[in-house]
Amino acid sequence: MKELKEVIRLVVLEKRDIVLSIVFGFLAGMSAVGLFGASGYLISRAALIPPLYALTVLIAFLKLFGFARALGRYAERYFSHRATFTILSNLRLAFYKKLEPHAPRIFQKYRSGDLLSRIVGDVESLQNFFLRVYYPPVVLVIIFLGTIVFTSIFSISVAIVLLLGLVVTGLLIPAWYTVKQRKLASRLRHARGELSTEAAEWLYGFRDLKIYQQLDDRKEKLQQSSDDYIREDERDSRQVLSSHSWNTFATLLVSWIVTGLGAILVAEGDLNGLFLAMLVMISLTVFENAAPMAVLPSHLDDSKRASERLFSIVEEEDRGSATYNLDGELAPDIQVSNVSYRFPDEEREALTGVTVSIPAGSKTAIVGASGSGKSTLLQLFMKFQLPSSGELMVNGMDMKNLSEESIWANSNVVLQENHYFYGTIRENLQLAGEDLSDEEVELVLNEVGLEFDLDQPVFEKGENLSGGERQRLSIARAFLKGKRLWLLDEPTSSVDALTERMIFDHLYERASQDTVVLISHRLSGLEKMDQIIVMAEGKVAEAGSYDELMQKQGYFYEMKQIEKNIFST
Repeated sequence: MKELKEVIRLVVLEKRDIVLSIVFGFLAGMSAVGLFGASGYLISRAALIPPLYALTVLIAFLKLFGFARALGRYAERYFSHRATFTILSNLRLAFYKKLEPHAPRIFQKYRSGDLLSRIVGDVESLQNFFLRVYYPPVVLVIIFLGTIVFTSIFSISVAIVLLLGLVVTGLLIPAWYTVKQRKLASRLRHARGELSTEAAEWLYGFRDLKIYQQLDDRKEKLQQSSDDYIREDERDSRQVLSSHSWNTFATLLVSWIVTGLGAILVAEGDLNGLFLAMLVMISLTVFENAAPMAVLPSHLDDSKRASERLFSIVEEEDRGSATYNLDGELAPDIQVSNVSYRFPDEEREALTGVTVSIPAGSKTAIVGASGSGKSTLLQLFMKFQLPSSGELMVNGMDMKNLSEESIWANSNVVLQENHYFYGTIRENLQLAGEDLSDEEVELVLNEVGLEFDLDQPVFEKGENLSGGERQRLSIARAFLKGKRLWLLDEPTSSVDALTERMIFDHLYERASQDTVVLISHRLSGLEKMDQIIVMAEGKVAEAGSYDELMQKQGYFYEMKQIEKNIFST
């Protein structure tokens, strides 16, 4: 049950509703047993034509049991479902709190459709844990024990039969189907994940599939995933139905045994015949509470696997205690010592033995060909990833012990791909701070060469903006945030040379005392950098100031000459 440890912890938090659910469930179950038992006794008693007052008392008890059963069932449903919805809410919140700090890394390890299936489907599966797994056995045992104690007053033999029936219907049959269910449940969940993944790919790539005329092929793949899921779901449903059928058969068999045994006891004079109908009705009624046990194996296995799939995401990503926060008042110092990194499920190392020193308040450019490891190194600085080996220190503290939230909160970040929300220019820029004035925003827009009305609409993902406008808007957000660490990944790749120069002039002015790390393919305009780090095949090829690297006539010099030749032609 270790897979359900976190879920059980959240369930136990709702102690009050759980206790009330059990109390009213017991009241409803025992009232039903009393109602049908009293009905059987009333029928037998009425056959002997007793005094009217005796029948009147029995009828009053019947009404009392009926009222208690209705009240108990309503209250049991109310408190158990309220507990379930609260537990589900707490589960979503607990999972989100664990997932959020690792979000950048998660998307590199899991496909979006699979994540969607886990976050939605598996969380929904866990809503059945309390109602179908945790709660029914408790109520079943209490009701059965109460019934068996009452039945033993009239016949020990019948009480033993009911006890054996409890073992068969409440333990043996569910255990048997638990073993059979495991393989089917695994295939069903895998099929559901595949279907969610293919559906997400279909929606995200619909335009490209249309353009390249591959829509029909992808549609067939999606249809196949759908058929596989439906087939596995049907198998699972047949398994549940089979379990329910065997459980019902066992309960009816127990009632037949009680009837036959009771008849023998009456014939031998060991049981008053007035109580035979009562015992038979009790046996028929008490096993109604065993019906949920038929589907318990399915829900138990489903809950275990859902919890395992759900929390395995965040457990795998829990790589550090994150006990310290980055000091936002100081320009940070970054030291990288013999760091290597390999992306999940890849054999090739993206970084190998990288050693870099970025002093506080310095301006550092990281250059190199595509795939040389520049952006990967920047991801390590943002703690989107953690090194496979080596040390990454920020202000003398190991990156593993720094809170991701504090790093992001105290960084001005511009990535190659930045998200733009549906809304207005003002709303997208207010991500940097909700208390920004229009004057501040307009000043920054002017610095990045944009002349936007702040109320101008922005479509989803910034579809109504050009590539250069989107980049400059993200730079404006970084300017407005104004923290002491600047992490810029190709911030001006879609901007013309004159605008780029203007933007960098304002950047140097704003970040004069800050730590700046710039990733760039372009080699022009790097003369003002304190140091340039040249990456090649995941390693540091060379490092130094612009003048030092040009005088050295090494890797950087060759890149510069190639760039000059290209632009001169």
